Amino acid sequence: MDDRKDLGAELDQIELKMRELILSYEQYFMGTDKRKREPIKDREELAKFLRRFANRRIIQTDMRFRYQNMATKFHSYQGYWDRILRLMDEGRYVRQSHVSRSDATSNQPKPAVATAPPPPSESDHLYEQLLQAHRHCNLDSSGLNRQQVASLLDKQREAIQQKFGDRPVEFVVVTDDGKPKIKVRAKP
Repeated sequence: MDDRKDLGAELDQIELKMRELILSYEQYFMGTDKRKREPIKDREELAKFLRRFANRRIIQTDMRFRYQNMATKFHSYQGYWDRILRLMDEGRYVRQSHVSRSDATSNQPKPAVATAPPPPSESDHLYEQLLQAHRHCNLDSSGLNRQQVASLLDKQREAIQQKFGDRPVEFVVVTDDGKPKIKVRAKP
């Protein structure tokens, strides 16, 4: 019976650490965390606790189920955190740190919402294809960026409209004489 109490106490401790870590990440993503740094050490510590249980034989079904749920939840959050961190690195994540006047007067707390990335646009897709074509041709792609591709497409819209009229068009990346280029063609 003591083993069950000890195991339950350890699982309670893991659950508490997980709640604190989730809160720390939400504060970090919202920009309200005083540290202004990702809580990496807390994350590694919790992962270490969970790994210690992974090789442990837990006989009590309810305790094993509880551990497995916590481990699954932690791994799901890790994927979520990594995705948001990647968006922050790419500059596509908008922090929700401001509070509007209507939010401030409301009595009910608002849940923390992570802004989902917009679906990849046509220019993003072309940018990725252009990067791949540069790599395939062993060319330097350091001068390319998403904004250049988007502005190029915006500048060409009027000329494309005059040439093709109302017909639907598609953009493709082709390689001519060892140089990747963006071409426009009418959709079949």
